[in-house]
Amino acid sequence: MKKYKSFVLLLILPFLGCNKDNIENDDIYFPANNGLKWEIKTIASLKWNEGAVADLKNYLIQTNTKSFMILHNGRIVMEEYFDGHTQSTPWAWNSAGKTLVTATTGIAQQEGLININTKASQYLGVGWTSAGLAKENLITPRHLLTMSSGLNDESNLVLKSNLTYLADAGTRWSYHNVFQRLMDVVEKASQQQFETYFETKLRNKIGMDGFWDNGLIFRIYNSNTRSMARFGILALNKGKWQNDQIINEAFFTESITTSQNINPSYGYLWWLNGKAKYMVPGGQKVYESTLVPNAPADMYAAMGAADQRLYVVPSRDLVIVRMGETSSPGNSSFALSGFDNELWARISAVIK
Repeated sequence: MKKYKSFVLLLILPFLGCNKDNIENDDIYFPANNGLKWEIKTIASLKWNEGAVADLKNYLIQTNTKSFMILHNGRIVMEEYFDGHTQSTPWAWNSAGKTLVTATTGIAQQEGLININTKASQYLGVGWTSAGLAKENLITPRHLLTMSSGLNDESNLVLKSNLTYLADAGTRWSYHNVFQRLMDVVEKASQQQFETYFETKLRNKIGMDGFWDNGLIFRIYNSNTRSMARFGILALNKGKWQNDQIINEAFFTESITTSQNINPSYGYLWWLNGKAKYMVPGGQKVYESTLVPNAPADMYAAMGAADQRLYVVPSRDLVIVRMGETSSPGNSSFALSGFDNELWARISAVIK
Protein backbone atom coordinates (compact mmCIF):
# COMPACT_ATOMS: atom_id res chain seq x y z
CA MET A 1 0.00 0.00 0.00
CA LYS A 2 2.85 2.42 0.81
CA LYS A 3 4.38 1.81 -2.62
CA TYR A 4 1.00 2.50 -4.24
CA LYS A 5 0.60 5.81 -2.36
CA SER A 6 4.10 6.91 -3.35
CA PHE A 7 3.36 6.16 -6.98
CA VAL A 8 0.16 8.23 -6.88
CA LEU A 9 2.00 11.11 -5.20
CA LEU A 10 4.61 11.15 -7.94
CA LEU A 11 1.85 11.34 -10.54
CA ILE A 12 -0.05 14.24 -9.00
CA LEU A 13 2.77 16.48 -7.72
CA PRO A 14 3.58 18.02 -11.14
CA PHE A 15 -0.04 19.04 -11.57
CA LEU A 16 -0.23 20.61 -8.13
CA GLY A 17 2.88 22.71 -8.68
CA CYS A 18 4.23 21.43 -5.36
CA ASN A 19 7.74 21.36 -4.02
CA LYS A 20 9.63 18.24 -5.16
CA ASP A 21 12.38 18.38 -2.55
CA ASN A 22 11.72 14.81 -1.47
CA ILE A 23 11.66 13.35 -4.96
CA GLU A 24 14.94 11.68 -5.90
CA ASN A 25 14.66 12.49 -9.61
CA ASP A 26 15.89 16.06 -9.98
CA ASP A 27 15.96 16.32 -13.77
CA ILE A 28 15.63 19.76 -15.31
CA TYR A 29 12.16 21.21 -14.84
CA PHE A 30 10.22 23.22 -17.43
CA PRO A 31 7.42 25.43 -16.09
CA ALA A 32 4.12 25.14 -17.95
CA ASN A 33 3.52 27.74 -20.65
CA ASN A 34 0.09 28.60 -19.31
CA GLY A 35 -0.24 29.55 -15.67
CA LEU A 36 1.81 30.90 -12.80
CA LYS A 37 2.63 27.63 -11.06
CA TRP A 38 6.34 26.93 -10.88
CA GLU A 39 8.03 24.23 -8.85
CA ILE A 40 10.29 25.37 -6.03
CA LYS A 41 13.26 23.96 -4.21
CA THR A 42 14.40 25.15 -0.79
CA ILE A 43 17.85 26.32 0.16
CA ALA A 44 17.83 23.78 3.00
CA SER A 45 17.14 20.87 0.64
CA LEU A 46 20.16 21.90 -1.45
CA LYS A 47 22.29 22.14 1.70
CA TRP A 48 23.26 25.69 0.80
CA ASN A 49 24.26 28.30 3.35
CA GLU A 50 21.05 29.94 4.57
CA GLY A 51 23.08 32.23 6.83
CA ALA A 52 24.49 34.06 3.80
CA VAL A 53 21.10 34.92 2.26
CA ALA A 54 20.59 38.11 4.28
CA ASP A 55 23.88 39.58 3.07
CA LEU A 56 22.97 38.75 -0.55
CA LYS A 57 19.57 40.44 -0.19
CA ASN A 58 21.08 43.51 1.44
CA TYR A 59 23.56 43.83 -1.41
CA LEU A 60 20.78 43.53 -3.96
CA ILE A 61 18.85 46.33 -2.26
CA GLN A 62 21.95 48.55 -1.98
CA THR A 63 22.67 48.14 -5.70
CA ASN A 64 19.23 49.24 -6.96
CA THR A 65 18.02 45.77 -7.87
CA LYS A 66 14.40 45.41 -8.96
CA SER A 67 14.20 41.62 -9.18
CA PHE A 68 16.42 38.63 -8.56
CA MET A 69 15.98 34.91 -9.10
CA ILE A 70 18.04 31.78 -8.55
CA LEU A 71 16.86 28.59 -10.24
CA HIS A 72 18.32 25.13 -9.69
CA ASN A 73 17.54 22.74 -12.55
CA GLY A 74 14.68 25.05 -13.48
CA ARG A 75 13.10 25.15 -10.02
CA ILE A 76 12.88 28.42 -8.11
CA VAL A 77 15.14 28.63 -5.07
CA MET A 78 15.02 32.41 -4.60
CA GLU A 79 12.64 34.96 -6.13
CA GLU A 80 12.88 38.48 -4.77
CA TYR A 81 11.29 41.78 -5.83
CA PHE A 82 12.23 45.23 -4.56
CA ASP A 83 11.12 48.86 -4.73
CA GLY A 84 7.60 48.20 -6.02
CA HIS A 85 8.66 45.79 -8.75
CA THR A 86 6.37 42.76 -9.08
CA GLN A 87 6.31 39.36 -10.74
CA SER A 88 4.46 40.84 -13.73
CA THR A 89 6.41 44.09 -14.15
CA PRO A 90 8.20 44.34 -17.52
CA TRP A 91 11.79 45.56 -17.56
CA ALA A 92 14.27 46.27 -20.35
CA TRP A 93 16.91 43.62 -20.99
CA ASN A 94 19.15 46.16 -22.74
CA SER A 95 22.08 44.38 -24.38
CA ALA A 96 21.28 41.11 -22.58
CA GLY A 97 18.63 40.81 -25.31
CA LYS A 98 21.37 40.28 -27.88
CA THR A 99 21.31 36.61 -26.93
CA LEU A 100 17.68 36.44 -28.09
CA VAL A 101 18.89 37.65 -31.49
CA THR A 102 21.56 34.93 -31.44
CA ALA A 103 18.96 32.26 -30.72
CA THR A 104 16.62 33.52 -33.44
CA THR A 105 19.47 33.67 -35.96
CA GLY A 106 20.34 30.08 -35.13
CA ILE A 107 16.75 28.99 -35.66
CA ALA A 108 16.67 30.73 -39.06
CA GLN A 109 19.84 28.86 -40.04
CA GLN A 110 18.55 25.46 -38.97
CA GLU A 111 15.42 26.11 -41.04
CA GLY A 112 17.62 26.68 -44.07
CA LEU A 113 16.73 30.36 -44.40
CA ILE A 114 20.26 31.70 -43.84
CA ASN A 115 23.87 30.59 -43.61
CA ILE A 116 25.89 32.61 -41.10
CA ASN A 117 29.08 31.97 -43.08
CA THR A 118 27.94 33.60 -46.32
CA LYS A 119 28.34 37.30 -46.98
CA ALA A 120 25.77 39.45 -45.23
CA SER A 121 25.00 41.37 -48.41
CA GLN A 122 23.32 38.23 -49.73
CA TYR A 123 20.49 39.11 -47.35
CA LEU A 124 20.92 42.85 -46.81
CA GLY A 125 21.72 43.80 -50.38
CA VAL A 126 24.89 45.29 -51.83
CA GLY A 127 25.83 48.62 -50.30
CA TRP A 128 24.43 48.11 -46.80
CA THR A 129 27.67 49.64 -45.46
CA SER A 130 29.90 52.52 -46.54
CA ALA A 131 32.98 50.29 -46.41
CA GLY A 132 33.32 49.71 -50.13
CA LEU A 133 32.25 46.57 -51.97
CA ALA A 134 35.42 44.52 -51.47
CA LYS A 135 35.50 45.06 -47.70
CA GLU A 136 31.73 44.75 -47.32
CA ASN A 137 31.85 41.35 -49.02
CA LEU A 138 34.15 40.09 -46.27
CA ILE A 139 31.45 40.55 -43.62
CA THR A 140 29.24 37.57 -42.78
CA PRO A 141 26.43 37.18 -40.25
CA ARG A 142 28.94 35.27 -38.14
CA HIS A 143 31.07 38.43 -37.91
CA LEU A 144 28.00 40.29 -36.67
CA LEU A 145 27.42 37.56 -34.06
CA THR A 146 31.02 37.81 -32.84
CA MET A 147 31.49 41.61 -32.89
CA SER A 148 34.25 41.26 -35.47
CA SER A 149 32.79 43.00 -38.54
CA GLY A 150 35.66 45.51 -38.70
CA LEU A 151 33.23 48.39 -39.19
CA ASN A 152 33.82 51.75 -37.57
CA ASP A 153 32.67 51.75 -33.95
CA GLU A 154 32.73 55.50 -33.25
CA SER A 155 28.93 55.73 -33.31
CA ASN A 156 26.36 53.32 -31.93
CA LEU A 157 23.79 54.63 -34.41
CA VAL A 158 23.54 51.96 -37.08
CA LEU A 159 23.26 54.17 -40.15
CA LYS A 160 24.91 53.35 -43.45
CA SER A 161 26.93 56.58 -43.27
CA ASN A 162 28.44 55.41 -39.96
CA LEU A 163 29.32 51.92 -41.17
CA THR A 164 32.70 52.75 -42.65
CA TYR A 165 35.75 50.51 -42.96
CA LEU A 166 38.10 50.22 -40.00
CA ALA A 167 39.63 46.75 -40.36
CA ASP A 168 39.08 43.59 -42.35
CA ALA A 169 36.26 41.47 -40.97
CA GLY A 170 37.56 38.95 -38.46
CA THR A 171 40.73 40.89 -37.56
CA ARG A 172 39.37 43.25 -34.88
CA TRP A 173 36.95 42.74 -31.97
CA SER A 174 34.83 45.75 -31.13
CA TYR A 175 31.50 45.89 -29.31
CA HIS A 176 29.12 47.57 -31.74
CA ASN A 177 25.38 47.88 -32.30
CA VAL A 178 25.81 46.78 -35.91
CA PHE A 179 24.83 43.34 -34.57
CA GLN A 180 21.22 44.44 -34.98
CA ARG A 181 21.55 44.05 -38.73
CA LEU A 182 21.14 40.35 -37.90
CA MET A 183 17.50 41.19 -37.20
CA ASP A 184 17.27 42.55 -40.74
CA VAL A 185 18.95 39.39 -42.07
CA VAL A 186 16.26 37.26 -40.40
CA GLU A 187 13.51 39.56 -41.66
CA LYS A 188 14.72 39.43 -45.26
CA ALA A 189 15.27 35.67 -45.21
CA SER A 190 11.97 34.79 -43.49
CA GLN A 191 9.95 37.46 -45.34
CA GLN A 192 8.30 38.56 -42.10
CA GLN A 193 8.97 40.97 -39.29
CA PHE A 194 11.75 39.85 -36.96
CA GLU A 195 9.40 40.23 -33.99
CA THR A 196 6.84 37.91 -35.59
CA TYR A 197 9.43 35.28 -36.42
CA PHE A 198 10.93 35.49 -32.92
CA GLU A 199 7.56 35.15 -31.23
CA THR A 200 6.51 32.16 -33.33
CA LYS A 201 9.78 30.26 -33.27
CA LEU A 202 11.04 31.04 -29.79
CA ARG A 203 9.07 33.21 -27.37
CA ASN A 204 5.72 31.43 -27.54
CA LYS A 205 7.28 27.98 -27.43
CA ILE A 206 8.80 28.51 -24.00
CA GLY A 207 6.01 30.61 -22.51
CA MET A 208 7.78 33.95 -22.35
CA ASP A 209 5.97 37.25 -22.29
CA GLY A 210 7.50 40.49 -23.49
CA PHE A 211 7.91 42.76 -26.46
CA TRP A 212 10.52 44.58 -28.52
CA ASP A 213 10.50 48.34 -28.54
CA ASN A 214 12.47 50.71 -30.71
CA GLY A 215 15.04 52.34 -28.47
CA LEU A 216 17.07 55.37 -29.40
CA ILE A 217 19.93 53.14 -30.57
CA PHE A 218 18.44 49.71 -31.20
CA ARG A 219 15.43 47.51 -30.53
CA ILE A 220 15.31 46.50 -26.87
CA TYR A 221 13.48 43.51 -25.41
CA ASN A 222 11.28 44.00 -22.35
CA SER A 223 9.78 41.25 -20.22
CA ASN A 224 9.05 40.19 -16.69
CA THR A 225 11.74 38.46 -14.65
CA ARG A 226 10.34 34.96 -15.02
CA SER A 227 10.47 35.27 -18.79
CA MET A 228 14.20 35.95 -18.67
CA ALA A 229 14.47 32.94 -16.37
CA ARG A 230 12.62 30.80 -18.93
CA PHE A 231 15.16 31.74 -21.57
CA GLY A 232 17.86 30.85 -19.06
CA ILE A 233 16.38 27.37 -18.62
CA LEU A 234 16.41 26.95 -22.40
CA ALA A 235 20.07 27.99 -22.42
CA LEU A 236 20.92 25.65 -19.53
CA ASN A 237 19.36 22.80 -21.53
CA LYS A 238 21.34 23.66 -24.69
CA GLY A 239 18.41 24.99 -26.68
CA LYS A 240 15.94 22.23 -25.80
CA TRP A 241 12.59 22.83 -24.12
CA GLN A 242 11.03 19.60 -22.89
CA ASN A 243 11.15 17.40 -26.01
CA ASP A 244 11.48 20.25 -28.51
CA GLN A 245 15.00 21.11 -29.71
CA ILE A 246 14.15 24.75 -30.41
CA ILE A 247 17.74 25.83 -31.08
CA ASN A 248 20.04 23.34 -32.78
CA GLU A 249 22.35 22.01 -30.06
CA ALA A 250 25.47 22.30 -32.21
CA PHE A 251 24.69 25.95 -32.94
CA PHE A 252 23.95 26.67 -29.30
CA THR A 253 27.26 25.09 -28.28
CA GLU A 254 29.02 27.30 -30.83
CA SER A 255 27.24 30.28 -29.28
CA ILE A 256 28.76 29.68 -25.85
CA THR A 257 32.25 28.82 -27.16
CA THR A 258 35.05 31.30 -27.86
CA SER A 259 34.20 32.66 -31.30
CA GLN A 260 37.51 34.33 -32.18
CA ASN A 261 40.97 34.60 -30.64
CA ILE A 262 40.95 38.38 -30.09
CA ASN A 263 38.47 38.32 -27.19
CA PRO A 264 38.20 34.70 -26.02
CA SER A 265 35.56 35.70 -23.46
CA TYR A 266 32.98 36.28 -26.21
CA GLY A 267 30.87 33.77 -28.10
CA TYR A 268 27.89 34.59 -30.31
CA LEU A 269 26.74 37.66 -28.32
CA TRP A 270 27.16 35.61 -25.11
CA TRP A 271 29.84 36.53 -22.54
CA LEU A 272 32.01 33.62 -21.38
CA ASN A 273 33.72 33.20 -18.04
CA GLY A 274 36.82 31.16 -17.29
CA LYS A 275 38.97 32.37 -20.19
CA ALA A 276 42.51 33.71 -19.82
CA LYS A 277 41.68 37.22 -21.01
CA TYR A 278 38.83 39.49 -21.98
CA MET A 279 37.96 42.81 -23.58
CA VAL A 280 35.09 45.16 -22.75
CA PRO A 281 32.96 47.57 -24.77
CA GLY A 282 34.41 50.94 -25.65
CA GLY A 283 38.07 50.11 -26.01
CA GLN A 284 40.79 47.82 -27.27
CA LYS A 285 42.49 47.07 -23.96
CA VAL A 286 42.99 43.39 -23.18
CA TYR A 287 42.64 42.34 -19.53
CA GLU A 288 44.64 39.29 -18.46
CA SER A 289 42.03 37.68 -16.23
CA THR A 290 38.82 35.73 -16.27
CA LEU A 291 35.67 37.78 -16.74
CA VAL A 292 34.20 37.25 -13.26
CA PRO A 293 36.76 35.58 -10.96
CA ASN A 294 34.23 34.88 -8.19
CA ALA A 295 31.90 33.01 -10.56
CA PRO A 296 32.27 29.40 -11.75
CA ALA A 297 34.57 29.06 -14.75
CA ASP A 298 31.88 27.49 -16.95
CA MET A 299 29.42 30.35 -16.49
CA TYR A 300 28.10 32.08 -19.61
CA ALA A 301 26.06 35.22 -19.41
CA ALA A 302 23.77 37.65 -21.19
CA MET A 303 24.80 41.12 -20.02
CA GLY A 304 23.13 44.47 -20.58
CA ALA A 305 23.58 48.08 -19.55
CA ALA A 306 22.57 49.04 -16.00
CA ASP A 307 23.55 45.55 -14.86
CA GLN A 308 20.83 43.48 -16.50
CA ARG A 309 22.13 39.96 -16.06
CA LEU A 310 21.29 36.39 -16.99
CA TYR A 311 23.90 33.95 -15.66
CA VAL A 312 23.90 30.27 -16.64
CA VAL A 313 26.13 27.78 -14.80
CA PRO A 314 25.85 24.20 -16.12
CA SER A 315 28.21 22.70 -13.52
CA ARG A 316 25.87 23.83 -10.74
CA ASP A 317 22.58 23.52 -12.71
CA LEU A 318 21.97 27.22 -12.08
CA VAL A 319 20.13 30.03 -13.83
CA ILE A 320 20.37 33.43 -12.12
CA VAL A 321 18.55 36.61 -13.15
CA ARG A 322 19.13 40.17 -12.01
CA MET A 323 17.07 43.09 -13.30
CA GLY A 324 17.21 46.65 -12.08
CA GLU A 325 18.76 50.05 -12.30
CA THR A 326 22.51 50.54 -12.50
CA SER A 327 24.33 49.29 -9.40
CA SER A 328 26.16 52.60 -9.01
CA PRO A 329 25.79 56.03 -10.68
CA GLY A 330 29.22 55.83 -12.31
CA ASN A 331 28.75 52.37 -13.79
CA SER A 332 27.63 52.49 -17.41
CA SER A 333 29.40 49.31 -18.52
CA PHE A 334 27.50 47.08 -20.93
CA ALA A 335 29.38 44.07 -19.63
CA LEU A 336 31.89 43.52 -16.89
CA SER A 337 31.75 45.76 -13.86
CA GLY A 338 32.78 45.45 -10.25
CA PHE A 339 29.12 44.64 -9.60
CA ASP A 340 29.42 41.18 -11.16
CA ASN A 341 32.32 40.09 -8.99
CA GLU A 342 30.81 41.54 -5.81
CA LEU A 343 27.45 39.95 -6.54
CA TRP A 344 29.07 36.60 -7.23
CA ALA A 345 31.01 36.76 -3.98
CA ARG A 346 27.66 36.83 -2.21
CA ILE A 347 25.99 34.25 -4.46
CA SER A 348 28.97 31.93 -3.91
CA ALA A 349 28.62 32.32 -0.15
CA VAL A 350 25.01 31.06 -0.45
CA ILE A 351 25.56 28.15 -2.85
CA LYS A 352 28.80 26.79 -1.40
